[in-house]
Amino acid sequence: MSTTVIILAAGKGTRMRSLLPKVLQPLAGRPLLGHVIETAKKLQADNIITIYGHGGDLVQNAFQHENIQWVEQKEQLGTGHAVKVTLPVLPHDGMSLILSGDVPCVTQETLQGLIDVSTPTGIGLVTLTLADSTGYGRIVRQDNKIQAIVEHKDASEEQRQIKEINTGIYCVSNAKLHEWLPKLDNNNAQGEYYLTDIVAMALADGLEISSIQPTQAFEVEGINDRIQLAALEREYQHDQAKKLMQQGVHLIDPARFDLRGQLTVGQDVRIDINVIIEGDCAFGDRVEIGAGCVIKNTKIAAGTKVQPYSVFENAVVGEDAQIGPFARLRPGAKLANEVHIGNFVEVKNTTIGFGSKANHFTYLGDAEIGEGSNIGAGTITCNYDGANKHKTTIGDAVFIGSNSSLVAPIKIGNGATVGAGSVITRDVENNSLAFERAQQMTKANYERPQKVKK
Repeated sequence: MSTTVIILAAGKGTRMRSLLPKVLQPLAGRPLLGHVIETAKKLQADNIITIYGHGGDLVQNAFQHENIQWVEQKEQLGTGHAVKVTLPVLPHDGMSLILSGDVPCVTQETLQGLIDVSTPTGIGLVTLTLADSTGYGRIVRQDNKIQAIVEHKDASEEQRQIKEINTGIYCVSNAKLHEWLPKLDNNNAQGEYYLTDIVAMALADGLEISSIQPTQAFEVEGINDRIQLAALEREYQHDQAKKLMQQGVHLIDPARFDLRGQLTVGQDVRIDINVIIEGDCAFGDRVEIGAGCVIKNTKIAAGTKVQPYSVFENAVVGEDAQIGPFARLRPGAKLANEVHIGNFVEVKNTTIGFGSKANHFTYLGDAEIGEGSNIGAGTITCNYDGANKHKTTIGDAVFIGSNSSLVAPIKIGNGATVGAGSVITRDVENNSLAFERAQQMTKANYERPQKVKK
C-alpha cells in the first residue's frame, strides 16, 4: 500500500520573534522542516506534500532540491483546513501520515509503527501520557478504546484531568480523508477547523482508532518559541551523544557536545568538551579530538590526534597525524599519514605528503608538498596575485627556513633548502640551497630619534 506524507508547515511562528518562518529555525544545524522531510524520505514515501503559508517563498527555496509537492494554505484556519487544501493533489488510495513541520524529532521507527497499526483500521494516531497535560488535546477513552479527542479549551473539568494527549501525528486512509475533510466545521471555541474532528467521523463509520506512543517523549515535542527550541536542542543532543557512547565513543562530557550532522566512528574514539561536529564526518579508530574543536565535513583516519581549538572544513586527514592546537584546515586540505600541523597553521587546497611538518604560524595554500619535508615557522605560500591563484610545488625532503615567502607559481625540488627569511621567486633545483636577503648593515653609536616635546 502506498504512503503519502503530508507536512503542515504554514504557521507564522510569531512567538519566535524572527524574520524566518518557524519551520526554517535550526535544530542541530538543520531547519526544523528539514528533519521532518529527511524522516519522510527514510520511510520511502511515494509522495511528500508540504503545506506552506507564511514566508512560503523562503520555505520553498530552502528545499528546492527536494522532491516535494507544495500546496499553499492562503488562510490559516486550523489543522483540518490545512490538510483539506491538499485534497486536489492527494491520491485516493493508500495511507497518509500527517506530520507537523515544527515537530522535528519524530523517528522513522515511531512512524513506521504508526503505519503498521493504522493500515488495518484506516486511522491511527500517536499519543503521549504526560504528568501535566495542560494545554493539550485530551484522548478520551472508554474500555481502553479511543472515543474522542477534546481540545483543552473545549474540555470539561473531568476531561482536563486526563493525562493522555494528542500529539497531532496521524495516519489516515486517503479515501477517508477525501470523505471526511469536506464535512469539517468550525463550531468550536477557536472558530477553527480541527483535524481532530475526523476521529468522531471515524467512530460514526464504525472504525476503531488505533494508537501508539513514541519510544521517547521528546520525539513529539513541538516548537513555538526560542525557549522550547533551546530545550529541544539539548534533548536532541543528549540523544545523539547517548547513541555515540553506545557505539563506544568516549565523550568526556556528553552535556558539552554538539553533533549537527552525521558522524561515523571506529573504536576508542575520544572527544573532549565543547566539540562541534557538522555535516558528514568520519573518525577512524583511536582518533582523539581536543576541547573546543569544530569539525565539518571531514574524514580523519585512525590514530590521529587533534589538539584543542582547531577548525576543520572539507578536509581529509591520514593516519597518526598530529594537528594543532589552533590549526585550521580549510576546503581541499589533504594530509597523508604522520603529518604534523602545529600552532596557528592554516592549510587550504593543499596536499601534504607522508611525514611532512608545518609546526608554527604558517600558511599553505594551493600547494603540493612531498614526503618528509619541513616547513619552517612563519612560511607563506604567496598563492594570490590579486586576480588569480597559483600553485606552489614542494618536493620530498625539503627544508624551508623560518619566515620564508614562496611566490607562486614556483617549484622547490627534492632535497632543496631555503634559507630563513627568504623571498623565493624562482624555481629551486633538487638538492640546492636558495636564499635571498640583504646584507646586514651595522651603525655604531646610533642615536635613536626622540619624541619632540611641544
